[in-house]
Amino acid sequence: MNMSSRMEHDEVLRVQLAVLKREHRDLDEAIHAMQELGHLDALRLQRLKKQKLALKDRIAMIDDQLNPDIIA
Repeated sequence: MNMSSRMEHDEVLRVQLAVLKREHRDLDEAIHAMQELGHLDALRLQRLKKQKLALKDRIAMIDDQLNPDIIA
């Protein structure tokens, strides 16, 4: 992979990362709002939390691609 292509790939990953972080934050706010207002639809709450965890895993995966652990 040449340098230009690598930079473009990294930029795409950064945009994806920003979108996923925004979605994660939105889900967190939705979960918090449901709990605050007492809308305790347990199944919906569980699905939102599961979705939030899946986003967290995808965020970690992209972050690892952008910032690999290099043992010196």
